[in-house]
Amino acid sequence: MATLATPVRKRGHEDRPAKEQAPAVRAFRATPFTYGTLLIVAAILTTPLVFVGSIALAGDATVNNGAFTIIPREFHWDNFSRVFSTELPVGTFLLNSVLISLFSVVGQVLSSGLVGYAFARLRAPGKNTMFLVVIATMMIPTQITMIPQFILFRDLGWVNTFLPLIVPNFFSNAFNVFLVRQFVSRLPSELDEAAMMDGLGFFGIYRRIMFPMLRPVLIAIGIFTLTHTWGDFMGPLIYLNDESKMPLALGVQYITATSQAGQAPPWNLVMVGSILLAVPMILVYYLGQKYLYEMDISGGSAGVK
Repeated sequence: MATLATPVRKRGHEDRPAKEQAPAVRAFRATPFTYGTLLIVAAILTTPLVFVGSIALAGDATVNNGAFTIIPREFHWDNFSRVFSTELPVGTFLLNSVLISLFSVVGQVLSSGLVGYAFARLRAPGKNTMFLVVIATMMIPTQITMIPQFILFRDLGWVNTFLPLIVPNFFSNAFNVFLVRQFVSRLPSELDEAAMMDGLGFFGIYRRIMFPMLRPVLIAIGIFTLTHTWGDFMGPLIYLNDESKMPLALGVQYITATSQAGQAPPWNLVMVGSILLAVPMILVYYLGQKYLYEMDISGGSAGVK
């Protein structure tokens, strides 16, 4: 009598011994030691900010004596109004920073969106090679291109104007193009095909469909650009000569140079200028952090999680 062959079953995950199976992921539970460590680290990181605030609220006598303390002992709130009444046009510095930063953000958002969308969706010979060349420019140090750029802008007559600080942002940069390309590549191409069947071209698809969907990554690019241009010191130092055209980041340094020989600089007013530089960026990050978290570039996807 023939015996039926028993099918051989491959050893799967359910047949593994308990020791070979992957351990279960346990939720992290904070302990008092964890909270204590975090409090210590937070205190260390915030100490410089508290010290800046203490100096900003100090009186002139404390500045001349150099008797600064980490914890504020004086509260001269009038320093925040005195900084605008110095011989330097601090109000103009602040306005120049706003103008340069806003135009730079607009340029980066518009150009990065269009170029990134083109690399992700348009079909052209050599597109991938060109994209690799664009990404390779990220490895070029800024110091190498500093002198050629200055010669170019000098020949164009743009020195001592805002143009060298604003116009390059309308041509995007490699990092922002990479962010937009990765974001668009993750979106389904059926959206473009359906729009083309309705008679839309590439610009119409970008304006009506892609641009609203790119809001998280474009806002993130705007935050990155604003953070860079608002605190940029080297660019204005190279291209701007008149005090009336200087941004706040460069103007704060000029406050330290207004003291007489042998007299201590007005460090309280300098720290007030530093606070004016820091607070707007803190507010921008606080208001836009959710868009930064919505990005995911891990594994070629679209956001940073």
